Amino acid sequence: MNTGYNELKQTLKGQVALDFPIKDNTYFKIGGMVDAFVEPIDETSLKIALKLIKDYDLPFYVIGNGSNLLFSDNGYKGVIIKIGHAFNGIEITDETIKVGAGTLLSQTAKAAADKDLTGLEFASGIPGYMGGAIAMNAGAYGGEMVNVVDSVKCMDYDGNSYIFTKEEMGFQYRSSRIFKEGLIVLSTTLKLSKGNKAEIYATMRDLNERRSSKQPLEKPSAGSTFKRPAQGYAAKLIEDTGLKGLRYRGAMISDKHCGFVVNEDHATASDVLSLMRIIRETVYNQHGVLLEPEVRIIGEDF
Repeated sequence: MNTGYNELKQTLKGQVALDFPIKDNTYFKIGGMVDAFVEPIDETSLKIALKLIKDYDLPFYVIGNGSNLLFSDNGYKGVIIKIGHAFNGIEITDETIKVGAGTLLSQTAKAAADKDLTGLEFASGIPGYMGGAIAMNAGAYGGEMVNVVDSVKCMDYDGNSYIFTKEEMGFQYRSSRIFKEGLIVLSTTLKLSKGNKAEIYATMRDLNERRSSKQPLEKPSAGSTFKRPAQGYAAKLIEDTGLKGLRYRGAMISDKHCGFVVNEDHATASDVLSLMRIIRETVYNQHGVLLEPEVRIIGEDF
């Protein structure tokens, strides 16, 4: 193994694990071993990790809560950096909330509701961390992060920090400059509005009930498997092809919501990818629409 991995482990004591099983850090519960898993305890540790990675020319990938990731069965030949609990934090001043990248969206939405702040209800059931939500402009039920972001603090892969305004973030559907330019979200400032606490909580309960009744939350998955195409909705296109409930080995198209491929029975990444390819080919042949993955696939081509 590259000596850089041992250098990481020795320098960032207690923050690095070598030959680490990644599956338990993803919602899919799928994936092999990664060469090194780093969970920095602060921004300084993150900068040190990035410098060592650059010095030793190690491949790396940054993750958050792992809610939209599919790792290869062969794992990842490189370093996985997790922006996790050490970057958790919520500070509320009037209608402004500063949130650490490792903070759960559900936790943030509840904190906002407790202060009578509205605008984040849509995010109360999204399982990811704030960092990932910002990076992919997460959204649900008509809301998106772009609607509430005021500014974002990021770090580039050279360890330099920046603060970008919402306008500078380049938000698009399930995308932002984070992915395009190789940036790591450290924290974000949200701008919400005053509302009625009872009404805010009622909206959150309604959205979460709709989510639990229509989505297969009881099964491991990475959420929506495919992005919404320009023509229609991925789930409807998949259902209209007659694929609902189709199973490929351990992976299955949910019979509750066709937009989800679930880990039905000890699925491998190969099972999921094979099923995704069947979906894409069948939808394209029947409807002429080429679906693009929303799940981020690491270590495999699709």
